[in-house]
Amino acid sequence: MSVLVVAATRAEAAHVPSDVDVLITGIGKVRAAIALTRALERGGATRVINIGTAGALHDRHSGLFVPSAVVEHDISAAELSAIGFDLADRWEIDGGDGTVLATGDTFVTDVDHRAMLARRADLVDMEGAAVAQVCRAYRVPLTLVKVVSDKADDSAMDWPQVVDAAARDLAAWLAENGV
Repeated sequence: MSVLVVAATRAEAAHVPSDVDVLITGIGKVRAAIALTRALERGGATRVINIGTAGALHDRHSGLFVPSAVVEHDISAAELSAIGFDLADRWEIDGGDGTVLATGDTFVTDVDHRAMLARRADLVDMEGAAVAQVCRAYRVPLTLVKVVSDKADDSAMDWPQVVDAAARDLAAWLAENGV
């Protein structure tokens, strides 16, 4: 089985061993979807592991998580379905720990936005739902691995100072799981 490790930034994948196949997508859903689609079109990947940082939507969350579901929080799926355009905005992920990741193209730093997202999810990122949707389309198994880097408030602006520690935790998870 050929595992493809997917990260938005080089900083998040900084400690992944050089013999592991790593795809750096860039930040955001569109960039992640384009890069992963191109990689899967080339063939060879039979499993995707999306590693990265995430904001915690609940104060009790810290450390590393393997989400069981991901939702796209910045699309109006219910409203679009009401006018005849059915589309998914939630993907279930096998083998997760029960947490839910919310994905959107907004870098969450506002406490009111955080509170609204916390009603549906535990963590927030900017690529997970796009990766899940592409993996679903190509029938490639996916694991999401996210390390809390901030509380999805103004502490999110400290990301450059905490990403290296998160990258070490992500690399350790990969090693512990035989990647």
